[in-house]
Amino acid sequence: MEANVGSVDRGVRVVIGLALLGLLFVLNGDARWLGLIGVVPLMTAAFRFCPLYRLVGLSTRPLAAKK
Repeated sequence: MEANVGSVDRGVRVVIGLALLGLLFVLNGDARWLGLIGVVPLMTAAFRFCPLYRLVGLSTRPLAAKK
């Protein structure tokens, strides 16, 4: 797995992931479990790899870091 998530993208993913996980505490009923979707951006930020980026041939890493 070659990293394809850059620093800014990684930071945005962490913020979005934490916001989605926060839904677990804000929403009521069965809808609150939608907050678990926040695990996906957190994991892609932690591993610096996004499978969807690989499929479409996208990378947000700087060109100098790819060498």
